[in-house]
Amino acid sequence: MKLGISTASFFTKVDTEDTFEYIKAFKAPVCEVFLSSFSEYDGEFTQKIVNNKCVDVHSIHTLTNQFEPELFSLNPRASSDSLKIFRKALSTGQKLGAKYYTFHGATRLKKIDYNFDYVRLGKIVNNLINVAKEYDITLSYETVHWAYFSEPQYFANLKKQCPDLKATLDIKQIMQASGDYRGFLNAIGDNLTTVHLCDYDENRKLFIPGKGKFDFVELFKILLDMGFDGACLMEVYPQGYQSIEELQNSYEYLLECLDNVK
Repeated sequence: MKLGISTASFFTKVDTEDTFEYIKAFKAPVCEVFLSSFSEYDGEFTQKIVNNKCVDVHSIHTLTNQFEPELFSLNPRASSDSLKIFRKALSTGQKLGAKYYTFHGATRLKKIDYNFDYVRLGKIVNNLINVAKEYDITLSYETVHWAYFSEPQYFANLKKQCPDLKATLDIKQIMQASGDYRGFLNAIGDNLTTVHLCDYDENRKLFIPGKGKFDFVELFKILLDMGFDGACLMEVYPQGYQSIEELQNSYEYLLECLDNVK
């Protein structure tokens, strides 16, 4: 199991293409690259990101609402256009050597009960899995409180239609969905590829790791007992810290938590 950081943790403080030098200074062996704008999917900025990479890229992540929900659209023109953008992001991921694509998918924007057609969803997700394979990348569906995968049963049902489906566990998102991460782990099982780490307190306020109440030692022990050999990546919000040094101290705190398990 590797411990790393997402470039999203530097959002608004350091440009994506310039985050690698900081991640390397943290001595983090792996990272996730968060592509937050269309210009980062191809062209000049993509090349800057690729050229500046100096640590292993475990996964890439895109800004969901730019195109991912439309991959599920009933409008063939919308889904086709979105697929083209998806391919651009995958191409960038392939250039970066990413193994996984962290996927949010369709969203729960309306306050209604969602009755999912898993056969239809399965056909769409299987196609996305196969498209990702063309770029040597594995699709990893993330737990997100405002998206379809906001409860364990969604993954369990979709997995029946998609044998190759993998998952990303996001600690803060599960808290925001008022769930217990253990229930999600039970549904995901050995299909887990990635874990996103953040901290929070009893009032559900988010913090960088070490500033809240979340028990990372317990989480790491559970993951190691499961035989998890993927990546745990710190993914925090910029308002949660002031300086890069503070962020680095938080990463080092996670390393200490992992050492306490080993």
